[in-house]
Amino acid sequence: MVEQSPMKTSIELTGMKFYAYHGVLSQEQKVGNWFSVDLALSVDFTSATYSDRLEDTINYAHVHELVEKEMNTPSQLIEHVAGRILQSLEKSYPTIQAIRIKVTKIAPPFKGQLDGVSVVIEKRV
Repeated sequence: MVEQSPMKTSIELTGMKFYAYHGVLSQEQKVGNWFSVDLALSVDFTSATYSDRLEDTINYAHVHELVEKEMNTPSQLIEHVAGRILQSLEKSYPTIQAIRIKVTKIAPPFKGQLDGVSVVIEKRV
């Protein structure tokens, strides 16, 4: 009998865009800015590959709603925003084995030409 190796499975939400009011400067808190969020969630959804049932995976539309809720709550630091997203995902989906979150401020308010400034959190849960 041939033994099958377990699958490595993940769900990724990339390029989520939000207009939000995060920043240390009062101008950032008043005017706002564009941000992007990328998520990679390591979760075993092997059952869903056979069952075709939402209950056997993670509802990524709901994940987006959780991220949107945290993005709509102003913070001075995008590090804090990323931490809140992490906590929200851990609380809502205990089956997640690892999380990678990248929050990018697309046009930071300082001199220099760049695509954005990002913070990344990676955690095994």
